[in-house]
Amino acid sequence: MPKRLSIPAHLVIDELEIRYRRAQDPVVRSHWQVIWLLAQGLPSAPVAAVTRYTVNWIRLIARRYNQQGPVGLEDRRHRNPGAAGLLSVAPRAALAAALEQPPPDGGGWTGPKAAAWMTAMLGRRVHPQRGWEMLRRLGWTAKVPRPRHVNADPTAQTAFKKPFRP
Repeated sequence: MPKRLSIPAHLVIDELEIRYRRAQDPVVRSHWQVIWLLAQGLPSAPVAAVTRYTVNWIRLIARRYNQQGPVGLEDRRHRNPGAAGLLSVAPRAALAAALEQPPPDGGGWTGPKAAAWMTAMLGRRVHPQRGWEMLRRLGWTAKVPRPRHVNADPTAQTAFKKPFRP
């Protein structure tokens, strides 16, 4: 029979239940539920079945609670700022200035052209999708003509429009 996880008495079982029921964040609520069920003496496998976490994740949550107490149950994703962007403030301003001029090969700015500019600026390869994302962050939109129906009659469309009255 597997060994049951021991939960130290940082808080009594009633307080664990109260914190589980009052938690606003769903992730934190699940963590409190795990600790509450383990503190009642349930093995980790039934706790995993109830909470839909894996047994390894149940053990990790219990280990965090054992080492750090109630603070160890917080949702750590909120403190993760994510990866740094490809362009910092100065290169982004340089790209915005470059977008004021036509691209070196003519035409209009596209995602691949912006990515090529970023590749030259950063000295490493930048995927064309990242170029399009940077254009969108700078407020650019796709410049494509509006679709026209194949069977559209231009004279009928002109007749349909209201006349302009100054």
